[in-house]
Amino acid sequence: MLDYLIVGSGLAGISFAEVALKNNKTFLIVDNKSQNSSRVAGGLYNPVILKRFSEVWKAQEQLVLMNEFYSQIEDKLQKKFNFQLPILRKFFSIEEQNNWFSASDKINLAPFLSTKLITKKYNSIDSPYDYGEVLHTGYVDTALLLDCYKEYLQENNLLLEEFFDSTYIEFFDYGIQYKNIQARHIIFAEGFGLHKNPFFNYLPLDGTKGELFVIKAPNLNLDVIVNTSVFILPLGNDLFKVGATYNWQDKTDLPTEEGKQELVDRIKEIITCDFEIVKHFGGVRPTVKDRRPLIGTHHERKSLHILNGLGTRGVMLGPAMAQALFDNIENEIPLDREIDIQRFHKKYLKTLIFDRP
Repeated sequence: MLDYLIVGSGLAGISFAEVALKNNKTFLIVDNKSQNSSRVAGGLYNPVILKRFSEVWKAQEQLVLMNEFYSQIEDKLQKKFNFQLPILRKFFSIEEQNNWFSASDKINLAPFLSTKLITKKYNSIDSPYDYGEVLHTGYVDTALLLDCYKEYLQENNLLLEEFFDSTYIEFFDYGIQYKNIQARHIIFAEGFGLHKNPFFNYLPLDGTKGELFVIKAPNLNLDVIVNTSVFILPLGNDLFKVGATYNWQDKTDLPTEEGKQELVDRIKEIITCDFEIVKHFGGVRPTVKDRRPLIGTHHERKSLHILNGLGTRGVMLGPAMAQALFDNIENEIPLDREIDIQRFHKKYLKTLIFDRP
């Protein structure tokens, strides 16, 4: 009998798998590649919300766990996934500079915002007001990570590539049986696929579609990530990843002409050189209105658990949230109230009562 059956092999699913392995727990991942938000993500990690100059929730703790997590996977798979690069915020006015320095004086933001202006001039970027540098930043090549991790899972018979059909779950005192598989627990890490989950689809997951480009720009010479209305991330060989859009209505993974035009317009606001669109892709981020993940255990079925809602910060959140859920299941360590799905439980019960005929 397995300790865990994990549904989904995106950042959330493999994060929990790694925690399970580290603690000598057995598992099997079931995935049918229906959700691609982790694969097409920008992969950036940044401890500061630059639009509001506020700290990402528990950023310091997440960064420590994140760096340890990716370092361990890199050692195991003998591949480089985590690339530490500065993120430079381009300033458009003296007022923006002043706001930056005011934010850098705050105790919680001081470790992450440099007080030294970056005055370097980059080809094809007009920057009369210079840049501010965010510290402890970079990106994870999520597509490469997921491809390599999939190979690892396949080599060790830890991956079942098929659609997970919840109607086959049977409940017993020891846990569950799914078809011919017995397990103590199921971890649902399905991303936006949560809407089809009969046990957790009451949770307010509000998917946000994002579209990104890979562009080729031979005259753009960047060795940092530039962040303004979009980010520009150097990939090497004159290639750059650019993104992302935010669409709260469209819940498909298909690239759109509207998304394309929005990205083109924003790129032209930042760079003055010509560029070619090499790839255009999209995905639906699993976002939650209160900007906190969905972590916890089903209110009736104690063998069912959820690891979801990582939103735009899955690279940072995944390892920390996986560890929190594991500690809660195995060691009964309470979850932080801000991430525990119990925060929606009372509202859900009221809905059940009022919806009864």
